[in-house]
Amino acid sequence: MSTAHWSALRIPWIDGNKTNSDVSEDVCAPLERAPTKAWYYALAASSTALLIGAVAVTDQIWTGIGTWGLNKTVGWSWDITNFVFWVGIGHAGTLISAILFLFRQRWRTSINRSAEAMTIFAVMCAGLFPIIHMGRPWLAYWVLPYPNPMGPLWVNFRSPLLWDVFAISTYFTVSSVFWYMGLLPDLALVARRANGWRKELFSRLSLGWDGSHRTWMHYEILYLLLAGLATPLVFSVHTIVSFDFSTSVVPGWHSTIFPPYFVCGAIFSGFAMVLSLMIIARKVMALENYITVRHIDAMCKITLLTSMIVSLAYSTEWFMAWYSFNPYERFAALNRFLGPYNHFYFMMLFSNMVVPQALWSQRVRTTPWAVFIISIFVNIGMWLERFVIITISLHRDYLPSSWTMYHPTRIEIATLIGSFGLFFTLFLLFCRFLPMIAASEVKGVLSYGRNPKHAGGDHDAA
Repeated sequence: MSTAHWSALRIPWIDGNKTNSDVSEDVCAPLERAPTKAWYYALAASSTALLIGAVAVTDQIWTGIGTWGLNKTVGWSWDITNFVFWVGIGHAGTLISAILFLFRQRWRTSINRSAEAMTIFAVMCAGLFPIIHMGRPWLAYWVLPYPNPMGPLWVNFRSPLLWDVFAISTYFTVSSVFWYMGLLPDLALVARRANGWRKELFSRLSLGWDGSHRTWMHYEILYLLLAGLATPLVFSVHTIVSFDFSTSVVPGWHSTIFPPYFVCGAIFSGFAMVLSLMIIARKVMALENYITVRHIDAMCKITLLTSMIVSLAYSTEWFMAWYSFNPYERFAALNRFLGPYNHFYFMMLFSNMVVPQALWSQRVRTTPWAVFIISIFVNIGMWLERFVIITISLHRDYLPSSWTMYHPTRIEIATLIGSFGLFFTLFLLFCRFLPMIAASEVKGVLSYGRNPKHAGGDHDAA
């Protein structure tokens, strides 16, 4: 290993010998200065994608979901693929915020705020697809169990689709409250530095935060309780999403491995998205001293671990298809290898099993551009995984006479583009108008973070 590379591994979690005053200046600077050209270009691109999606959604609501490429055999495809993908993206934020907080992983303080925001925006994107898929989205409230004038008309509490409604709405609510509570000290910081209407606005948003010992004591208790409440949601939400498939009798879906498989896949794709966003944000927002290569290295280790678990799940599926002697399960597995969609399947395996193996190398883990490329491959692979599970399992069912192909329409492609536009537009606005790094938490671990002896502590980053 070269001397330069070894030095890169030994840098502290927070570089530059920062003081509390420096942290306040650096965190508030993006809010107080004019946006850069790069921010405007990125916002223009994301807003354009959002506009394309808005036009597509308007058309399909006005015309009906016959604008999609669904048919009698493939009744779910891109809509539910995108839904499961976006729900999975949101898992890394809560894991970083809640679970790593409970395990006292102090390096999380530089990335938890952005990861929490990413969770909220991803769940918002996920919620669009089932609502549109209802056909009459203005009646979406019918999925809620409320007293109504139509007699004994109640939702089907035995349906996993209804469990999704409860799980995801709870997840979104708790994540939003958790994120907002963590913002309070920094909103008060911004208010103290602001003037005019901005001072009034941030003062109201900070809910009268005064920074007293009593306030901090109650805040820390509440934050700990919310972290404990959010932790089981990380596992329960995608577990319940997996029940949409595993409780059916469709070959390729009917599997007891789906709950842990989906949870690990969600964390895998979520951390890949966090890496993609953080690597760009640290450069564009000049936050290299706070989001260092040590943070990237730590996140890469978690990504590599979840990649290996996902690879084990793929292997288990192959083994069970062979060991069960079930001709339908065997056919479903062979159809993924040899069927007309096999190029998607092999691309999924390459992106999720092969590409992440490069993260065994410390040199790769501490090279931001290489990690960014790997994270993009993982995000593509995890989207393809959902497409493989949903579409390939459906397009050739028990009855060969009903076999058919699925082809996405321009409306579906535009809707997917629009969901990315919504996600990145919200994230860019968040970076511009709210502190994207938790200044109060960084200050709390400043002596730890800038101490070089902690930079190489594997037990802190594992």
